[in-house]
Amino acid sequence: MNTINDTLATWADSERLCDATTAATILTEDFIGIGPVGFQLPKGPWLQRLSDGQLHYEELSLDELAIREYSDSAVAVARVNTLGTARGNPLPTTRTAFHLVRADGEWLIAGIQHSFIAGAPGSPVPAPQPEGER
Repeated sequence: MNTINDTLATWADSERLCDATTAATILTEDFIGIGPVGFQLPKGPWLQRLSDGQLHYEELSLDELAIREYSDSAVAVARVNTLGTARGNPLPTTRTAFHLVRADGEWLIAGIQHSFIAGAPGSPVPAPQPEGER
């Protein structure tokens, strides 16, 4: 049996290494991923983005992790720090929500939603200006 932290560590490693085979083992069949600009991808296309050669990571790590567990489901929110490119564009640091479900004693990811963090590396959204500087 794996823990939520195990599943998230496996996700981070498989994403960073663009390892679609490992990622497939921790995503539910009805998985849905939402990117920082709002696109939605089901499991197959989400995995394809790992193996199509357009995604390159130098670094990927999770921090600021908060987990809320509810019986056989959980929500985890983390800051996903990245350094790399997608189709030649810099990857942003995001605030990411993971919806996890427990199936046969194993934690799987049913959904991921990435959101830009204003002012974070790679974000097209500028940091808010202090009140006196507007």
